[in-house]
Amino acid sequence: MKNIIYFLVATTLLFAACNTPDKKNAEKAKLDSIAKADSIKKEKINSLDTLIVIDIDGNVYHTVTIGTQVWMAENLKTTHYRNGNTIPNISDSLKWNDLKTGAYCNYNNDTTFSNVFGKLYNWYAVNDNHKLCPSGWHLPSDAEWTTLEIVLGMSQTDADKTGWRGTNEGGKLKETGTTHWNSANAGATNSSGFSALPGGFRNDYGTFYSVGDYGYWWSASEYAAGNAWSTHLHGYDSNVRRDYLNKEYGFSVRCVKDN
Repeated sequence: MKNIIYFLVATTLLFAACNTPDKKNAEKAKLDSIAKADSIKKEKINSLDTLIVIDIDGNVYHTVTIGTQVWMAENLKTTHYRNGNTIPNISDSLKWNDLKTGAYCNYNNDTTFSNVFGKLYNWYAVNDNHKLCPSGWHLPSDAEWTTLEIVLGMSQTDADKTGWRGTNEGGKLKETGTTHWNSANAGATNSSGFSALPGGFRNDYGTFYSVGDYGYWWSASEYAAGNAWSTHLHGYDSNVRRDYLNKEYGFSVRCVKDN
């Protein structure tokens, strides 16, 4: 009998010890921590899910915040202006060369490329009053491109120059690896999340060049009557080129969110 009583007393004391205020508080804190982490995780997932933009064609684009700017993290693919008007798809080289109005094309006139790299647009499409970007978004000006570069570490002095500038800012913009960029892809870290792709370009004679090697993006800023500012990245460099080229060229487009 004494043994039974001793066992019951010991069990009671052990149960009480396991449920001391300190023990309960520690367990509650652990559970609260797990719940908080789960809540944060869900919040992050929900935030990522909401950071998208949809164009008039129904194409869905992820976005990325860099500094105070919110950019599309993918090249534009729309075939219509914001108001629903069709953007002409010009495959013929001679017709492309003669254009003074908005148009787009697929690299090599092959939608396989544009499904990955987006469409190529001449500057007249960029500048069309019907607007190329979705509502609430716009084509970045040359100043907005340089703001992006400065946030990534480029000096104001370099940003104001023409030609290849900076050090590793291009690497911070480029998608990593060689799935889309050709071998080398120098300095690519994509630390900005911009995920720049080498969509190549179409020149003013209608010839296609450099997919896999170069990425070219229009700005909304005119340089002169026949030229506009643009931004270029190369697989063999980690800096950024700023240049003005003929408005008839076909370049990729990124949109930036309105303030």
